[in-house]
Amino acid sequence: MKNLLFVLLILSISCSPEGETNESKTARNFVEVSEIDTSIKPGDNFFMYVNGIWYDTAKIADDQSGVGSYSFLNIPQKKLLENILEEVSRAENPAGSIEQKVGDFYASGMDTEAINSRGFEPIKPILEEIESISDLPSLLSFVTDEIKSNSESIIGLGISPDAENSSINIAHFSQTGLGLPDRDYYFKSDSSTLAIQQAYLDYLATLFQLTGTDEITALKNAQSVYAIEKKLAESHKTRIERRVVKENYHKMAVSELDQKQPNIRWSSMLDQLGLDADSVDVRQPAYYETLNSMLKTVSISDWKNYIKAHTLSSYAEVLSKPFEDASFAYEKVISGQSTQLTRAQQMVQKVDRQLGFALGQLYVKRYFNEDAKKRVLDLVNNLQKAFESRINQLDWMSDSTKTQAKEKLYAITKKIGYPDEWREYDVSIDPTKYFENVLALRKDQSRYQLDKFGKAPNKLEWGTTPSTVTAYYNPSLNEIVFPAGILQYPYFDLYADDAINYGGIGMVIGHELTHAFDDQGAQYDKDGNVKNWWTEADYEKFKGKTQQLIERYDTFTVLDSVHVKGAMTIGENTADNGALYIAYEAFKLTEQGQDTTKIDGFTPDQRFCLSIARIWRVKTRDEFLRTYVNTNSHSPAVWRVNGPLMNFDPFYTAFNIQPGDVNYKSEAERIKIW
Repeated sequence: MKNLLFVLLILSISCSPEGETNESKTARNFVEVSEIDTSIKPGDNFFMYVNGIWYDTAKIADDQSGVGSYSFLNIPQKKLLENILEEVSRAENPAGSIEQKVGDFYASGMDTEAINSRGFEPIKPILEEIESISDLPSLLSFVTDEIKSNSESIIGLGISPDAENSSINIAHFSQTGLGLPDRDYYFKSDSSTLAIQQAYLDYLATLFQLTGTDEITALKNAQSVYAIEKKLAESHKTRIERRVVKENYHKMAVSELDQKQPNIRWSSMLDQLGLDADSVDVRQPAYYETLNSMLKTVSISDWKNYIKAHTLSSYAEVLSKPFEDASFAYEKVISGQSTQLTRAQQMVQKVDRQLGFALGQLYVKRYFNEDAKKRVLDLVNNLQKAFESRINQLDWMSDSTKTQAKEKLYAITKKIGYPDEWREYDVSIDPTKYFENVLALRKDQSRYQLDKFGKAPNKLEWGTTPSTVTAYYNPSLNEIVFPAGILQYPYFDLYADDAINYGGIGMVIGHELTHAFDDQGAQYDKDGNVKNWWTEADYEKFKGKTQQLIERYDTFTVLDSVHVKGAMTIGENTADNGALYIAYEAFKLTEQGQDTTKIDGFTPDQRFCLSIARIWRVKTRDEFLRTYVNTNSHSPAVWRVNGPLMNFDPFYTAFNIQPGDVNYKSEAERIKIW
């Protein structure tokens, strides 16, 4: 995959452009033999052995932070979505149809002349509300109203299943209130972090200036906002601390919260949101204790500056160009991206974000083949059988825990391609009023979420749009989801041999299945409740094995002295390592898996491993990678290949990995959990 054009040319049958012939589909080389770097030994760096020639020549576009597979495969996906939006925005569509809504929303955002002519006029009524704040009750009332516009500042609200009773949705309140990528960014003093801190302060000051504040006052206001955020950050739990589910679940009576934290005005806030709750889950109590105190110790004028800054930041990307430029100036320091996306691609992202399931219907109709759904379901079922076999073979788990593990495994709901029930958007879209459209859609999203309160979870709902290249496991619903977007090469192709598909989408399926049994998923039972279904001895053995993975991944270098954070990425690393064995065992059930016939000069087992390295083919900017390591629960791509393979026995046999190879591990050193 040498460039973006090539990516577009290899989109598979499952998501293939119209007009592609069967001959072109079946003629693909699913292993790019010419791109294998034979100067690198497979046992030294298998990621670069498979991807090195591509990596050394791949160019990252100026408006991107990376290129390649996985999340960066969304780049060509967005081009397909742009084609859809360009077409429907020019057509005459029935009023209220999905084509009319997505087409007119796209058209309204493309009218940059109208948007720029308005400056910050669209947001003036909101800023005037902030100016009218005179005391704590009016401050909290404004904050609550903004939640109803899907814009949060100091209150982080979500509606989802109760962790101890997954049959009902409750209100969950989480730590929030920061503008930097993570709480740790407020306390680190290395040069890259200091640059991000300064870029953020500049961004805040610019937002104030763009709304009429003089330069000196704008800088002072920015510093006061930053000081509030830093104080809030002190109360935040780290990403590692948030992995312990039970320690981030605190169901408390609202009456008790009113007494302990009167400044937050819990009852008034819930009434204003229309939530008739006698108890709520406060996931990180320390944050709300700190907030309660700060609501009194920080002056109303400083709080107004803070609220204004967060409001402007929330809406900056939908205002005139100076606001967009200010937002991008901050973001590019984090991502390394040197130029902004085209306006069309920005609007693709916004339509997908706000009308994603309407746009998703159009995408599926054009680019998704139903045969892919059936084939992938077969793979999922085969991997479940393989996982059951793996569980039966475990020497560290007792029979009683194995029984419950298998019950959970077969209780998993499988969602493939697109939802059985499409979400509707109860909004009117005007092609001439971009900001008003955004606001209407934000309010609709908030209504949609708040309406879930007190009801049983909708098990037909999806958490990602169909066109997105991703997959996920949801522990509270015990479900795995594979959108249409990921059901394409290099992950899956109807015309590929089983080695390619089991090393590709099979690896992804095994990964998501294993999430049901990673350090977090293992804390949920088959019904999605946080419950201890393990024997105490088994769970201790499990934690011991995950600790070995944590320590191993801590040694992996990313940039200079920057290392993978083993404890933060343990869930994803457990899933990657488990997925290899599960996908391989399922592959061995196929005809090709039991054969030794070579294709393109490689055995079936070798092609299986090559496919694994191919699906994580990614190259990113250093700035992006530094932020990624600090904020993302996944290991960087190179270690999603080399890390699991060093523990994978069939890899050693397939490529004759020997002592002395850089990534060689003796049998005793190979960490195996599932």
